[in-house]
Parts: sequence; C-alpha cells; structure tokens
Amino acid sequence: MPEKDKPQETPKAEAPAESAVSAGNVTEAQAHTAKAQSLAKSGETAAALDEFNRAVGLDPYNAQALYGRALIYQGNNQHNFAIADFSAASGLNPQKVEPLLGRATSYLAIGKLKEAAADLDEASEADPHNAQVWTTRGQAYERLGDRAKAAASYTKAVALRPRDDAARNGLARVGG
Repeated sequence: MPEKDKPQETPKAEAPAESAVSAGNVTEAQAHTAKAQSLAKSGETAAALDEFNRAVGLDPYNAQALYGRALIYQGNNQHNFAIADFSAASGLNPQKVEPLLGRATSYLAIGKLKEAAADLDEASEADPHNAQVWTTRGQAYERLGDRAKAAASYTKAVALRPRDDAARNGLARVGG
C-alpha cells in the first residue's frame, strides 16, 4: 500500500507522571497560604505575594491563596490581576461573598460600574445580611445614576449596621 493510503496512527497522549495537583502539593500549598496570610497581616505584602504565588503554583485550585493574592493586587492598584484572581476564587467557591465583593470593588476602581453592580446584586442575594455588600452596592448604583437602587441599598446597609458612616452619608447624598 502506498504511504499516503496507509491509515494514519493517532499519536498516543503521554500519561502524566502524576496528577496535575498531588496531595503533597495541596498540603504544601496550604502551608504557603497560611504563611502568606500571616505575612500579609503583619504588613509584609511583598513576601506574602511570593508565598501566595508559590501556593497557587503548587495548587491552582487553592481558593484561599487566589483570594489572598487578589487582595494584595487590589492593594497595589493592580485591579486587572485582582479581578482575575477574585474570579478564579469565586468560581471555586461560588457560595462565598468575599470574592464577589472584592471583584466588585476592583471593578469600581477601574470604572466598570455595570460589572460591579452585577457582582453586588449576586452578592446581596447570596448574603443579604452583609452590610458591606449593601454599602458597596449603594456606591455602585449611585455612580451609575440609579438613585432608587442606591437609596434602597444604603437603607439596607444602615438597617444592618446603624453606625455605618459610608452608608449613612450615601443615603443622605441620594435623598433616602
């Protein structure tokens, strides 16, 4: 049979030596995450970022490391990196409000108001008793020019946390 008429063999996929994320990697990543969180709390953000990077390198499904790294990026005004990590953390823990709130805060910082409002709508449904979500939602809708939704959000925040100056001031601004 001529060469071109022979059936082509499909190349066999090489089996990985071990799974992409081993149990050892997960354990080591958790240790790096704990160290990073401690460093971040003590203000050593550069060292914390290095530890979070190690943790994510070992276990890209480590939501705590992604969230922690996102907070550092956010603090450094690297909002696009923060949004990417908050998105990944939210995808791994969709029931958690913190990554949605973090991503919304970064969206607000870069002027993506509709995206922020969408995240805050979702966060307010997931945890209707989180005053920070309602305050930030009020800010998003105020900046979008929707005074009614802003006032309703600020009102909810003040009901949950009566001494929330940001919510009270926002409510005064939008006429609630």
